Amino acid sequence: MPVASCRAEPGEGLPVLCVPAVAVPEHVITQAETLDLARRLHADHPKLSLVLRMIENTGVSKRHLIRPIEDTLRHTGFGHRNRVFEEEARKRVPPVVREALGNAGLTAGDIDAIVLVSCTGFMMPSLTAWMINELGFRADTVQLPIAQLGCAAGTSAINRAADFCVARPGANALIVSCEFCSLCYQPDDLDVGSLLSNGLFGDAVAAAVVRGDGRGTGVRLQAQASHVIPGTAGWICYEVKETGFHFRLDKGVPGTMRRVMPELQQFVWDQGHDLAKLNFHVIHTGGPRVLDALRSHGGVAAEALGDSWDTLASYGNVASASVFDVLRRVAERSPEEPAAGIIAGFGPGITMELALGSWVTDPVGASAAAGREESVAHGVR
Repeated sequence: MPVASCRAEPGEGLPVLCVPAVAVPEHVITQAETLDLARRLHADHPKLSLVLRMIENTGVSKRHLIRPIEDTLRHTGFGHRNRVFEEEARKRVPPVVREALGNAGLTAGDIDAIVLVSCTGFMMPSLTAWMINELGFRADTVQLPIAQLGCAAGTSAINRAADFCVARPGANALIVSCEFCSLCYQPDDLDVGSLLSNGLFGDAVAAAVVRGDGRGTGVRLQAQASHVIPGTAGWICYEVKETGFHFRLDKGVPGTMRRVMPELQQFVWDQGHDLAKLNFHVIHTGGPRVLDALRSHGGVAAEALGDSWDTLASYGNVASASVFDVLRRVAERSPEEPAAGIIAGFGPGITMELALGSWVTDPVGASAAAGREESVAHGVR
């Protein structure tokens, strides 16, 4: 089944996804500590040895949490956890937004839309309304919250922001990813998939600007695609109970990457590239099976996936924020123009979201924004 894709004609004026900003919280848990907790909390679990082996094989060295582990392990109720989400989001999002705007050479007043993604907390009105009221964005800023795409939402947000900028030439869209996966810990969920997730997911906030004028340093977005694997809607999902979100993971999930690889390769080929020969691969850090599939079934060299492996090792799977941290690591290597690359996210549905583009370097925007900051009264405070 072909992917639903969209391609713009190459050239100047295409939207540019500027270098992201990423922040992780201060509380750290190592893999060794995770394994010790699993042994202590689930000493009588009939499949404990399997769970321990799976956690050891995740490739995660450490993860960052918004609260100390003793608070994380206590279930204080769905309502309290959601209040923690709101409080922590309002504290941790602003500095990341400031950095992302600086990376794009823009101010809050230059932003025409905010695309917010999260699958770990719920707010209505959305955090976007709070940002507009408190962080200096214009009152006519378009709000686009995306709440139910899980880990695929990072790439989806990039694509929806690009859509907005193409539809409104010259517009700018800010993407914010706020993922506090530790708030979804459920102490009574003892299935293997849940116990594995307890050693895989971490917390992070990320932000990035898509500039519609084609300026900025980052990825010039040239094509996008979406694909749902038929018959897998219940394979990655939340079961919503009085106690909150309960993560469910089907044992067939690891094999889905093999099934979707032909669509991924065809998408890249349709844009005139070879997946294995792209200059950078920003792949969602869903786990080692995801990254291994790019190598074994996609022909991508192991070293080409180094940035994704580094994010997985350092932060674990931080859901929709993952692709932004991988892209941040790509940016640190300063790819030469016109390096071509792909951004890929996978999540519930099972959904694959893809974006393809080329690296551009344009530091001019930052100096222009510095001058505007002196004369614009509003901005992120």
